[in-house]
Amino acid sequence: MDTAVAAGGLPDTAPAVLRISAVLVSDDAGRILLVRKRGTSRFMQPGGKLEPGESFAAAAAREVGEELGLAVPAAGLEDLGHWYGPAANEEDTFIDAGLFGWTLPAGSPQPAAAAEIEELLWISPAAAAERTDLSPLLSEHILPRLLD
Repeated sequence: MDTAVAAGGLPDTAPAVLRISAVLVSDDAGRILLVRKRGTSRFMQPGGKLEPGESFAAAAAREVGEELGLAVPAAGLEDLGHWYGPAANEEDTFIDAGLFGWTLPAGSPQPAAAAEIEELLWISPAAAAERTDLSPLLSEHILPRLLD
């Protein structure tokens, strides 16, 4: 059986892959911050797509600033590794995600929804694990690590 091949040598049925950075924002009470983007139904970590030539850490810091109004230096982010899996809101799409951690310092300004963010939710990891409206990155990778 012949399979059509797109430019680049991949079958034309191969899923799209988005390179993104995600930031696990926590507070001193042990809660994590989840966001829901406008027009979507799933909660996830703040973050987004890398710009051309941008590192995962630089994208993470930029996205936290754009989406939450928080100034986070890329050097202040903890590298939590990498994850490859299904995207939350794009069908037939996978994400290649750099994951970072950052704790909101006590007394800091609170994050505020900006850009495409419609809703913010501070929640304990245990309570988050009970929800069914989470991104695959959160439900399949982050929460199991936090609750282990």
